[in-house]
Amino acid sequence: MILSDTAIEKYLNENKLSITGLTEKQIQPASVDLTLGTSFRKMHAHQVSVLSLDEPVKEEAFSSERVIIPPRSFLLASTRECIALPDDLSAFVEGRSSIGRMGLFIQNAGWVDPGFKGEITLELFNANQVPIELRAGRRICQLVFARMVSPAARPYSGKYQGQTGAVGSRIYKDEENL
Repeated sequence: MILSDTAIEKYLNENKLSITGLTEKQIQPASVDLTLGTSFRKMHAHQVSVLSLDEPVKEEAFSSERVIIPPRSFLLASTRECIALPDDLSAFVEGRSSIGRMGLFIQNAGWVDPGFKGEITLELFNANQVPIELRAGRRICQLVFARMVSPAARPYSGKYQGQTGAVGSRIYKDEENL
């Protein structure tokens, strides 16, 4: 079941759901808008010939109030808000339609597990032929909350728990690589 604005506000008021820095204007009819933070990461494409799932990606982390994403390029970013989901809620991360219509694709693997705590790392791709400028504080994505039929028996406790800022891939920490 997708939560309505009324249900979202109830979860927030009862301190079952936490979203730091949230304003009332960010609560939509069936979602919550999140804003762009100041933490970014970009890959050093000229320093590697291939990306491996077995080792860390060479990236540069930087902080900025403004970023320009060149055409056909990829960038990691973080939300300004930090969330904490209870064990009976999961969330979908969706890019805002108005931004998508400009050619900016926004993902985060699309899913936030129950029990997750941290900032959301967003995967941004400029599919357009011209650069796109973004500023911190702009509404960038929305969370759609789904109530589960029962609380998770094993809530999220993985390698991204508690993340702050834009966090690169930690796939090299998967059990297949240990």
